[in-house]
Amino acid sequence: MTKAEVITKISEKTGIQKDDVTQTVEAFFKVVKESMADGENIYVRGFGSFINKKRAKKIARNISKNTAIVIDEHYIPAFKPSKVFIEKIKQSKKIKELQPQD
Repeated sequence: MTKAEVITKISEKTGIQKDDVTQTVEAFFKVVKESMADGENIYVRGFGSFINKKRAKKIARNISKNTAIVIDEHYIPAFKPSKVFIEKIKQSKKIKELQPQD
C-alpha cells in the first residue's frame, strides 16, 4: 500500500477532504523525522515505537579492493510494533491465507 492509498482510505473512513488528510499525514512524517533527528524516540500506545537504534563501531570489508573499512558508531531509525499490533497481525486470517501450507 502506498502513501496515496493510505491517504485515500483515511479520507474515506473519516469523511475529511484528501487535501487535509495529505497535509496531516505529511506533518506527521515531518514531526517523526525531525524528532528522531533530534534524538527523541516516539511512542504511540497500541501501535508501536519509532526509535533510534545504536549501531556499534565495526570493521567491514570492501571485497572488490580487499581492504578493511571502519564503520563508526552510528544510529539508525527503527520501528518496534506494540504487542497489540503484533497480536493483530498474528490473528489476521488474510495473513494466514498468504502463508504457504506444508
